[in-house]
Amino acid sequence: MFNKIASLALFTCIALPVFSADISPSAKQTADYAVHTYQKSMVESLAKLIKYNTLAIDGISANDNPAHIAFKKELKKQADDLGFDYKDDGYVVVIGLGENEERFGIITHGDVQPANAKKWKKSPFELDTTSEPGKLIGRGTEDDKGPISTALFAMKAIKDKNIKLNKRIELYVYMAEESDWGPLQEYIKTHTLPQTNITIDAEYPVVTAEKGYGTIKIAFNKVPYTGFDAYLSEFSGGFFGSQIPEDAKAVIENADIALLQKLMDKARNYKGVSFDLELKDNQLTVTALGKSAHSSTPQDGVNAIPFLADLLSQTRWPTNGAGTLVNFINDHIGLGLEGKKFGNIAYSDDFMGPMTVSPTVIKQLKNNIELNINIRRPRGKSAQQLTEEINHTIATWKLTNMADITELEHYIGEPFVQNDAPHIETLLSVFSHFTGINDAKPISIGGGTNSRLFPNAVSFGPSMPNTEYTGHSENEFITMKQFVLNLKMYTAVLVEMAAVKSQ
Repeated sequence: MFNKIASLALFTCIALPVFSADISPSAKQTADYAVHTYQKSMVESLAKLIKYNTLAIDGISANDNPAHIAFKKELKKQADDLGFDYKDDGYVVVIGLGENEERFGIITHGDVQPANAKKWKKSPFELDTTSEPGKLIGRGTEDDKGPISTALFAMKAIKDKNIKLNKRIELYVYMAEESDWGPLQEYIKTHTLPQTNITIDAEYPVVTAEKGYGTIKIAFNKVPYTGFDAYLSEFSGGFFGSQIPEDAKAVIENADIALLQKLMDKARNYKGVSFDLELKDNQLTVTALGKSAHSSTPQDGVNAIPFLADLLSQTRWPTNGAGTLVNFINDHIGLGLEGKKFGNIAYSDDFMGPMTVSPTVIKQLKNNIELNINIRRPRGKSAQQLTEEINHTIATWKLTNMADITELEHYIGEPFVQNDAPHIETLLSVFSHFTGINDAKPISIGGGTNSRLFPNAVSFGPSMPNTEYTGHSENEFITMKQFVLNLKMYTAVLVEMAAVKSQ
């Protein structure tokens, strides 16, 4: 239930600028109708969807996950109430409007990333409309339950206006996009997909290229240290692999006041990250607080792991595991984002931009410490070349430093480029019409979407260019202004792509 005062402000009809990019009168009129009629309903839909923590659970299929089951039940109720057909294929839900053989697909997902409830003003699974006026805060508001609600009411506006369709509209909701694409790939083998598609899980204006996702995992084996010098007994940080971590922690044994003072003096020189240092007896605990972000846009965050390692970089630490890890991070990652210290792996593409290299999770295990490094790779180098460069860098450092480390695995995903989709110009026209950005051009992103699995698919929103994407961050939000703008643009796109042209 929304606060009465807040709801009055929140649901006031938001007027958006209109510009002269070439779209049909039917698209304009239906988009206007959608906004004037369904702003409140769209927010209420979102509130119902985000209350389910649709996080993947290790060892439990999405088909057996109670939260996923409850979420799909709510989704079916909303689809039924709006007059759409609904099909539950397990990991994939399809919500449809129309009976035409030719189809236009809208690709979304219903699963979410983890959320640390301690860092939210309210529950991540309660739509918060009051903490920051103008913002809809909650896990999934931007990624990707907000887009689901928007698509539903764009379809509803078309149904209300009796728009004659020449393409069936299908909304796809996949339940494991954040964790496992395998079930979707299997689904595709036995199902005929729409001929033309958009994914609403990225950025505007139109995303035609995505970097390849990759991971490097290295185990730093724990070795007892028996000396008298200061040494690291613990170094940890991160929450999940595709998030820039805002927290990191180090524990130093055999510490003294002199070391504490030295680190405190150095800590004052950093911007964007804060440090807390506590000395008890001879144990010094140092924590770093940065800023979380999606790992595909590391520039939007402040990675606590390399900053904490850098704070400790004035010392070459004993190679007992935690010390080995910190030495490696300082030698081969540092504070840069593009892998320029990681051997020869750094490179860039004129359209897709640079490779990015980000440590995202450090796991404290019984016998070792596991470092997970997230990479985002543009076109320009083969997976084989990168594999060889990674192997060489790690092997050389291991030999040079007599380090007890093991390269566990690395995965190098392929970049994706889609230049031939037939509806790119239509999408750009809709975007320009409602934003006034008349020189809009296709863009590349660091993230990966399900666009690469669907025919003629490109991404279209829901995030504006040059704005911070909050989908993998704590206190994820979408502004009400953007929510409404998305409704206008998605409604117009569906009319332009699926309606009989005479309208």
